[in-house]
Amino acid sequence: MKFLTGFFIGLQFFTAVPIRRELPMDSEHLGKTVQAFPLIGLFQGIIYAGLYYLLTEFTPLSHLAAAFLLWLMTILLTGGIHLDGWIDASDAYFSYGNQEKRLEIMKDPRTGAFGVLSVIVLLSCRFLYIYEITDTTPYILIAAIPFFSKIVMGVLLVTVPSAKKEGLAAMFQSAVSPKSVSIYLVLIILFATLVLFLDENFFLVAILLLVAAGCYLLCRRNALNWFGGITGDVLGASVEGTELILWMTVWLLHYFAMA
Repeated sequence: MKFLTGFFIGLQFFTAVPIRRELPMDSEHLGKTVQAFPLIGLFQGIIYAGLYYLLTEFTPLSHLAAAFLLWLMTILLTGGIHLDGWIDASDAYFSYGNQEKRLEIMKDPRTGAFGVLSVIVLLSCRFLYIYEITDTTPYILIAAIPFFSKIVMGVLLVTVPSAKKEGLAAMFQSAVSPKSVSIYLVLIILFATLVLFLDENFFLVAILLLVAAGCYLLCRRNALNWFGGITGDVLGASVEGTELILWMTVWLLHYFAMA
């Protein structure tokens, strides 16, 4: 029951799904929320894949229109929370200041030119990848992208120190330990088993998992070098960056492995 409550807390925090309940925010439930990160990502992925299936199978919309609506859903479903982190982290990074200066910039509510440019590039690339791959890409790969990105976010949360003593990342980090996310391994095995028995694209999903592991190492190094640790914005940027790289991976597989 607490795990389910943690899942709904995660939906309140990281999606635009309307949860009209006041949920407990104590350490135990926040810890369960972190454990539920992969399922929150899988929930998003199922919506993305299901939407694209409905658009292509039951509407007269063109491939371009269907791809655009899927792209739009990737923004609307999260409420832009991770994009906000991407913008703030981009502004901070491109200031080329020291770690303290970058943390100050991320707290500034104003958006700079570098943040605007970076989010335009991010969303443009994502649309390109979605448009070019969704006519042939298996639905399971679309569902796997946010599943793996949320795993990266959770592992970063428990393995990288917080750069600030306050904030969203510090709040969740205080409620969880590295041992508590061992459930991620169980969820990965269950997901892989499901793919193995129900889908013929196990090898492609395994490639996405390996790429996600590489994204974790890259995000960990950059968070420590650029910001001295993680913040809520850094985690949001990590999710967006990981998903972009995973979309790009599927795009490359589209040409070299699924042709």
